[in-house]
Amino acid sequence: MSERKFTNRVSGDGKYCPPSSGNVKNLKEIIEDSGLIFIIGVSGDSGSGKTTFTDAIREIFGPSLVSTITLDDYHILDREERREMNITPLHPDANNFRILEEHLSDLKSGKEILKPVYNHKTGKFDEPVLFSSSKILIIEGLHAFATPELRRLTDFSIYVNPDTNVKYGWKIERDVNVRGYDKEDVLSELEARRRDYESFVLPQSEYADALIEISDSSFNDLSLTDRGVYRITLHQKRLDKTVKNICLNFDLFAINSLADRDFGFDFRVTERDGEKIGALSLDGEFQYDVIRCLELNIEEQTGVSPVSLFEGRDYVTATEMIQLLLSWRIINRRIQMES
Repeated sequence: MSERKFTNRVSGDGKYCPPSSGNVKNLKEIIEDSGLIFIIGVSGDSGSGKTTFTDAIREIFGPSLVSTITLDDYHILDREERREMNITPLHPDANNFRILEEHLSDLKSGKEILKPVYNHKTGKFDEPVLFSSSKILIIEGLHAFATPELRRLTDFSIYVNPDTNVKYGWKIERDVNVRGYDKEDVLSELEARRRDYESFVLPQSEYADALIEISDSSFNDLSLTDRGVYRITLHQKRLDKTVKNICLNFDLFAINSLADRDFGFDFRVTERDGEKIGALSLDGEFQYDVIRCLELNIEEQTGVSPVSLFEGRDYVTATEMIQLLLSWRIINRRIQMES
């Protein structure tokens, strides 16, 4: 039997992180040399924070390996036409699923597409553009896995579901300050589209590999929202097998002695369609050394280095912790597909 070598790792402040095996092939190089196009689908309501939970994947693998398509580009009707027909973009009839399916199939085969472009500033369509996918393609929108064919083409699926008050606050902030919409129009549209959301978007959560729920922090501190602190629950289907173990390391002595910000975590087993689902909830802010051990484990087990998304921070939020945990789950799926 060959001897396995292990290397002790420490986090930025000297905290010990459990060892992992060395001589790992660089996953970036494996992905770059592979003919496989890996599609990550992220679905949820408009303004629900979909982009946030794939930002870590973009950071880890970089723009040369990761590209993104926003599914708003696959609306059939522009803003004025939707208003005249009294239809919301959440309704399937306002979206061209057939062309989206064809385009994703072509991209997965390594072909170039002529992608439509929806302009949120004007509410109209710009000229289509040539688009070819990187080796990792993230599709984000209202209907990322709304049809059986879209679900077949998607290799990993995420559904993001904030509480209504959280979602409405985010959407108003984005649409008014970034997209230039009138606030009263945004509020009116939110109410008009509620029924379509519950009928056509929310049911997609049943098909997600990972379901993320977001609510206000349970800690009574008005400044938490300004710092982006929420209670995040990650529901995940059980894995039949895992390629490598990932360690979430907590130094209980240091937490008890040194931590000066509230945090909490719990795990419970729930059921969905008769299947057991693990639900991990994180809340508050964690010392950076906790997340640094996660980063080091991802470095060790993928050969990708450096992974230092939050370097120089004293504390990280529950959202940022979930970003990395979810990234490891996605990486694990990608490694399984390669093997």
